[in-house]
Amino acid sequence: MTVIRNTLPILAKAGSANWLSLIATRRYISASSWVLCERLIKKSKEDKHTSNFAWTNSIKRFHSDITKHSGTKLAEVGKLEPVKISGNYDTGQAFLHRLDGYRGVVLFPWTARVYDRDKRDVTSSNKGGLKDSTSSTASSSTTPSSNIGSGNKEVKGKTHTYYQVLRDGRDDPYVTHRAQTESVTFLGNQAENTRNLYAIPGLDYVAHEDIMPYSTDDKSPIQHDLFDRFLQYKEGTEPPFEAQDTLRAWQEKNHPWLELSDVHKETTENIRVTVIPFYMGYRENQNTNVYWWRYCIRLENLGEQTVTLRERNWRIFSLSGTLETVRGRGVVGEEPILSRQRPSFQYSSHVSLQAPSGHMWGTFRMERDDGFMFDCRIPPFSLESKQDDPTTNGGDPNGPAIIGN
Repeated sequence: MTVIRNTLPILAKAGSANWLSLIATRRYISASSWVLCERLIKKSKEDKHTSNFAWTNSIKRFHSDITKHSGTKLAEVGKLEPVKISGNYDTGQAFLHRLDGYRGVVLFPWTARVYDRDKRDVTSSNKGGLKDSTSSTASSSTTPSSNIGSGNKEVKGKTHTYYQVLRDGRDDPYVTHRAQTESVTFLGNQAENTRNLYAIPGLDYVAHEDIMPYSTDDKSPIQHDLFDRFLQYKEGTEPPFEAQDTLRAWQEKNHPWLELSDVHKETTENIRVTVIPFYMGYRENQNTNVYWWRYCIRLENLGEQTVTLRERNWRIFSLSGTLETVRGRGVVGEEPILSRQRPSFQYSSHVSLQAPSGHMWGTFRMERDDGFMFDCRIPPFSLESKQDDPTTNGGDPNGPAIIGN
């Protein structure tokens, strides 16, 4: 079962007249009974009479607007549940992504500090670094040490819940506003070249407000190689899936490389940029320690005008004293377009330093349809290593445990 549209699934509410009206997932949804659309590719060799009969009877139940989606039919795959205003979603909760539209399942939560530069405290006299104004369970070793580019305006961190999730691989072809299938990358072991990276595709981090929970009778609601290794069906529970020992062991062993601690946001001309950095560890290279980070960038167009990302301009400062400038066309080989139809774009990249900490900041050069150009600020963020970080995972010379690689 896959989503019909390139970016968002079509959700339909059952009405009293036995037809369905369509709504976009970006709007507020409060009803509890919904169906998700499924793509049906009609094969040319199918019996014409049988195919037409099934197709006609499927369409009779739905609003005529659906007929414009050629080669599709609607199938009920679950029922949307009320969103949680307080408290976390449980392991095994099936969901739809509010913006990206893919199906997924929750593995476990993370508590992150969100630094939103659109909500800076302009009355503060603190000229120091970012200040976390609330308590957090995240490691204090990742607290940013400076507040680059913000003058004497204090950016207060607020705790927020994110989730480690598995994505349904069947939906990946329709999530076209991401540069690649989202994955979590790990360093290779010490004996290999320091540039070797291993990835587990289909792992993602999702903010609490982007979870649209639903219930289903399907014992395998998503397709992912790790689903049966991490979760098991348990009848009579809600959600009906629970963590296996494999998931708990994998989470514990890989915690340093999976941990989401800080999230940075800033908006320029209705373009919001969100950055999430992840520490990956370090390796020795020619008697020098090389420290690695992965960072995830998400751009969202909150306005009405279409914009295109034309250039990137990064500044990378290392504790060793070096300052590097990186410029280039687009990002990861693309010049993404942010429109009302496809308002967001996400990609991940990596950076390495010969020092245990540093900072990154910069701008994206954006162009509107009318030719107006402007620089969209990338919020500055710290690159911090773990204070208790061994050269490899838990002192294991083979590095992190990468299941499914």
